[in-house]
Amino acid sequence: AGLLGHIPQVVLMDSFGASEALGFGSSAMTKDGEVRTATFQIGPRCKVFDEEENLVEPGSGMAGIIAIGGPIPLGYYKDPEKTAKTFRTIAGQRYSIPGDWCTVEADGAMTLLGRGSACINTAGEKVYPEEVEEALKTHPIIEDALVVGVPDDKWGQAVTGVVVLASGVTFDEDDVRRHVRASLAGYKTPKHILLTQVPLRASNGKADYKTVTEFARRDLGLA
Repeated sequence: AGLLGHIPQVVLMDSFGASEALGFGSSAMTKDGEVRTATFQIGPRCKVFDEEENLVEPGSGMAGIIAIGGPIPLGYYKDPEKTAKTFRTIAGQRYSIPGDWCTVEADGAMTLLGRGSACINTAGEKVYPEEVEEALKTHPIIEDALVVGVPDDKWGQAVTGVVVLASGVTFDEDDVRRHVRASLAGYKTPKHILLTQVPLRASNGKADYKTVTEFARRDLGLA
């Protein structure tokens, strides 16, 4: 949106895919338009399956795993186990399924939840970090945020936000928690919100969940 303020005549395109699967979906943003965060129009070769390998019904609210057919890689070099997990055949069609989960809206668009491998299991509920991260980053004092799960005797895993604050602001943890709770279910609201000045992302911009998880465990005395 900031870029469009400088060059309002352009259309910004956002493409969603993976190294193993190009063409999951796309979105377009114009100066006067509005795009929902992490929402994409589903690509023509893309399907969304539930855990029983049935197609997810649009508007059902059910989470499903994203798959793409058509021209896809043969597999990972010398890694048959990972190949079998990612490249699967469903109803006679071979798909690439890197592990991203989403919901399918009533209009057919997909709303990305995140990678299943990063999913936090708290009190029997699944929480996808990206959804909570986006809620945290909409608070005006937060510059960046990652969300991880840490061991917890009561919850199994406790949803934990690690945030970098904007300069010159005062941190109010309860206010940040209320802000998240206003848009997400209570079980998705972080039990802990930790401050750090260390970059949360690798040099390529990808979230560094491993380092952030280690930091959170140390900060909470769980290392």
